Amino acid sequence: MIYDIRLTIATDYAGFASAGRHLVCVMPRDLGGEQRLIAGLLNLHPAPAHRHDRVDFFGNAVVEFAIDAPHQGVEVSVQARIEKTAPSAAPAPSLPLSALANAVARCRDMGPDSPVHFTAASPRVPLDASMTRFAAAHITSDMTTAQAIIAVGRALHETMRFDAAATTVDTPASEAFAKRHGVCQDFSHIMIACLRGIGIPAGYVSGYLRTQPPQGMPRLEGADAMHAWVRAWCGPNAGWLAFDPTNDRVADQSHIIVAHGRDYADVSPIRGILRGSGGQKSRQSVDVIPLGET
Repeated sequence: MIYDIRLTIATDYAGFASAGRHLVCVMPRDLGGEQRLIAGLLNLHPAPAHRHDRVDFFGNAVVEFAIDAPHQGVEVSVQARIEKTAPSAAPAPSLPLSALANAVARCRDMGPDSPVHFTAASPRVPLDASMTRFAAAHITSDMTTAQAIIAVGRALHETMRFDAAATTVDTPASEAFAKRHGVCQDFSHIMIACLRGIGIPAGYVSGYLRTQPPQGMPRLEGADAMHAWVRAWCGPNAGWLAFDPTNDRVADQSHIIVAHGRDYADVSPIRGILRGSGGQKSRQSVDVIPLGET
């Protein structure tokens, strides 16, 4: 499946900013065996005085840029074509959940995909006793790790309500969990905390969803903006399983990956600092269209 992706993120300032420094992480990744970036273009307005394209520790494409002239806002736009590829073979069996802790303890790999980076609390995902209890109540000792991951994600989907107005980007996961509502970022942070609490390494995935579903299929929540879901480690042979708790499904060809990280703090679409005063407003538009459709 080939998709054309269009993204615009615009931030308008109440007054002029005299300078700004930003990081952007919005370009789809090129991941062998999973998705291929055919072409991609990222434009910035106003034109920056300095720009540096790089890859971060987790392998995500990051653009650093600086604007030195007075400006009243920043606009980031992306045009990309991506091919999602189906797996060529069935995944290896997941470890029994009872054997996972030993497999994590024996891991000596410190690369970006190592589970050791995804076991402890991270800036946006503290370990939380109530979330651990929730996860523990929905698993059994005879489950495989993959079965436990899906069981926890499904239970969260059934318990929580998607509400685009319920939280902000800074809402703590504990608050969203207590109120049982939120957006994809909240669903993902909560699921990560639940899984880490029961010993399953879990991380955050940012990306895009197909904007219009195939005929006869329901529209996915979160398709109007950048989306988030979870990936969790099932053992050294099975590797990582990606699950979308907002939509109660294993991530599939409708899920286009931009970045992997421990939580939103590692992969936020745009962040930075500026010199100015007054408030600001942001808007975002996303289109993910299969090639040949309009």
